[in-house]
Amino acid sequence: MKIGIFDSGIGGLSVLHQAMITMPEADYIFYADVDNVPYGEKTREEVRKLVDHAVGFLVDKGCQAIVLACNTATSAAISYLREKYKLPIIGIEPAVKPAVEHTSETGRRVMVVSTPVTAKGEKLKRVIDKYDDKHVVDVVALPKLVRFAQDDDFDSSDVTDYLKCEFAPYNLNDYSELVLGCTHFNYFKDSFAKLFPDDLEMVDGNTGVSNNLKNTVMKKGIFTEKDKGKKGSVEYYYSDRKMESEAEMKHIKKLHERLERMRQI
Repeated sequence: MKIGIFDSGIGGLSVLHQAMITMPEADYIFYADVDNVPYGEKTREEVRKLVDHAVGFLVDKGCQAIVLACNTATSAAISYLREKYKLPIIGIEPAVKPAVEHTSETGRRVMVVSTPVTAKGEKLKRVIDKYDDKHVVDVVALPKLVRFAQDDDFDSSDVTDYLKCEFAPYNLNDYSELVLGCTHFNYFKDSFAKLFPDDLEMVDGNTGVSNNLKNTVMKKGIFTEKDKGKKGSVEYYYSDRKMESEAEMKHIKKLHERLERMRQI
C-alpha cells in the first residue's frame, strides 16, 4: 500500500506526520514542491499546472491514493485532478465546522488564517456559508508565514512582528477558535499562542484528513489484511529530487520533531 502526500512545501509534513500515526502500515511518498513555493501568491491556473505535474509524478511512482496536503492546491485543482486521474485523491480544507460548533459554547468568534488563494477561493466561501449561520468567522490571509516556514524561521521576532501587524485590526480577545487553513501554519502554534487568549483552541484538518484517508483506502480495498501490523516506510522528494543525504534527512527529522511538539499545544 503506497500513499502519496503532496504539498507546495514543508507544511504537508504535518499531514504526513499525522497520517503515520493514524496508519503506520502504509508506505508513504512525500512530495514538496519547494522550487515553486509559495503557491498562495500564484494564480489558480499556475497552481493547477504545478499540482498536476506533482500528482503525475506520484502516480508514476506507484501511489494508489494521493492526499493534497495543501489547502491552496485543493481549492484550485482537486476537481480537475479527480477528473484526470483514476485513483482516490483526497483534499484538505480549513476545519471551519468544528470551530463554529465550539463557539456556540464560548459565544466568541472564529478566525481562519490561510494563504491568499484559499482566502479568496470559492471552496472556503462555501464552507463558511454552510456552517457560519451566526456570522462569527473572520478570514485573515498570512502569505509571508509560508516563506518563514520554508526558511525554518518559526518563532523569531520577525515572525511575531509580522503576526502582530496582520492581526492589528482585530481584538484577539474576541476569538476562542483559530483555524489553521494552511498546513505550513502548524509550525507556528507557539507563536499564535503568545498572541491570543490562553483558552484559544487551534484547529487544523490533519486528523480529519488522515481518518478520511484510512477510510478511503479500506473502502477501496487498497488497505488489505496483509498490511496489518506492517511498519511502513517514507520517501521524501523535493520537486522531483529524492532527499536521502544525511544532512537532508537530519533536517526532515528536525521538522518532524518540531511538529510533534506543536501537536502537543
